[in-house]
Amino acid sequence: MPDPMAVAAGVSHKALLPVAGVPMLLRVTAALRATPGVGRIIVAIEHPEATLAGLAGLEDVVLRPAGASPARSVAAAFAEFGAPMLVTAADAPLLTPAMVTRVLSATPPQAAAAAAVARDRTVLAAFPTTRRTWLRFRDGAFSGCNLFLLAAPEASGVVAFWQRLEQRRKQPWAMMRLLGPLLLLRFVLGRLTLRAALDALERRCGARLAAVEMPFGAAAVDVDKPADLVLAEAALNPAGGTLLAVPLRDGMARPG
Repeated sequence: MPDPMAVAAGVSHKALLPVAGVPMLLRVTAALRATPGVGRIIVAIEHPEATLAGLAGLEDVVLRPAGASPARSVAAAFAEFGAPMLVTAADAPLLTPAMVTRVLSATPPQAAAAAAVARDRTVLAAFPTTRRTWLRFRDGAFSGCNLFLLAAPEASGVVAFWQRLEQRRKQPWAMMRLLGPLLLLRFVLGRLTLRAALDALERRCGARLAAVEMPFGAAAVDVDKPADLVLAEAALNPAGGTLLAVPLRDGMARPG
C-alpha cells in the first residue's frame, strides 16, 4: 500500500521524500559516505532501477530489491554480503557521520550485534515536542535509533529473531512477551534493566549483543508522519520554512 506521505508529496516512495529540499535517501547515503570506515553502500528498495532512475547521487551504491519487510531486506543482504554490516533506515534524514562513528567505535569487540538507543531525556532535550515509542526499563526509558551493527556471522540469529520482533516494534509489551512471562512481568513492574533484556535476547539469538547509547537526540528521529517532517526540516533548516515533501524502505551500508 502506498505511503500516505509519499502520495501527498507526489513521489513514488517515502525514501524519496524531500526534507529541506533533499530526498531523505540522499541525505542518508551522504552521511554514510562521509563516515570513515564505511565501504560500499547497499540500498534495498522496491524495483530499484525503475524507482531510482534519474536520481543523481547514487552512482556508487549497490542496488537490491527490497524484501517484504525491513528485516527481510536485511536478512537477504546479510546472506549475500555478510559481516560486518551497518544497517540504517532511509527515513532518518538527520543521520550524521558522528552518529555512525559512535556505533562503530562504541560497540564492544565481543558483541556480534549492537543496536543504537537514546535516552528519553537526550531526545526530549533536543526535541521537546516529539512523540516516540519508549522502552521503559528500570535504568531508564529509551528509544531505538534505527541504527544497527551486525558485526559477526553469529548476527544471523539476531536477524532471524528481528523478523519476529518486527511486527511488534510499536508494542513494547508484546516485544517483551517474546522473551518469556518472567521477563514480561519484570518489564511491566518496572524491574527489568536494559542489560537484563539484552541477556534474554542473547539466549534467544545465540549471539552476544550490545546497546550503544547515543548522545545525539536526533539519532532517534525518523520521518513517519507529517509532524516528524516538520521537526526534521526545522532541525536541518531552522531559518527556513516547511516544505511538503516525502521517502525507501532500508538503507544498508557495509563497513570495511
